[in-house]
Amino acid sequence: MKSRRDGRDREKKTTASPARTPVARAMAAAAGVLRGRGAWVAGGVAAVVALGLVGAWLFTDEEKPGPPDPRARQYKEFDACLLTDEKGITQGTLAASVWQGMQKASLETRARVSYVPVMGPQSVANVRPFFNSLIQRQCDVVVAVGAPQTQVTRADAGQHAKVRFVVVDGGSAEKAGKAEKTEKAKEAGNVTVAQPGEELEATVADVIRHAVRASGM
Repeated sequence: MKSRRDGRDREKKTTASPARTPVARAMAAAAGVLRGRGAWVAGGVAAVVALGLVGAWLFTDEEKPGPPDPRARQYKEFDACLLTDEKGITQGTLAASVWQGMQKASLETRARVSYVPVMGPQSVANVRPFFNSLIQRQCDVVVAVGAPQTQVTRADAGQHAKVRFVVVDGGSAEKAGKAEKTEKAKEAGNVTVAQPGEELEATVADVIRHAVRASGM
C-alpha cells in the first residue's frame, strides 16, 4: 500500500502542470499574502490586491487582431440628424413618428441617424446653438420638430445649400400668425415641409432616401 501511494505521488510530481494564466498568478499572489501571521488582518488587503492585479491584466491585455465582425452593420458616411424639444423622441410625440421614418430610411440606405433634444428654454436664442452644432457635425439631412426648432431651421437653411432640411409644422403657424405664413412663402429650396399625420413617417423617410441617392453613396 505504501509503494502504491509513493507511486501515485511520483506520478503527480512528474506530471507537467499547465502554465498559469495572469489571473491565476494574481490569485496565487493574493493567497501568499494570506499565509502566516496576521492573515486575518491581511485578508481584506489581499483581496483588493488580487482584484487589482486581475483588473490590470484584463485592461492591459491587447486584443488580438482579426477580421471585423460580419454581423456588424456597416454605415455610409451620411448623417441624418433630428432636432427636437426637451421631450426627445418620447412615444406619442411628433418626434417619435419622425424618428421611426428616419430609422426606416437608415435600414434601407445604411445612413446614420441620430437625434439631439434641446434642453432648457424652448426659444430661438437657445435652439440656435443646438442647430449650429448639427451643421458643425456636417449632418447631410437635418429634421426639425418644434416651433423654435423649425423657426431657426427656416431662417438659416439658405446659408447651408448642401444640407437638406425637413421642418415638421406642428401648428406653429397658428401661434406665429401672419409672420409665420410670410416666412413659409419664402421657404428655401433645400427645405421640405412635412405635415403631421399618417404620411409624416413616409415623408421623412423619402427625403432621406433621395438625399442619400443624390449624394452618390
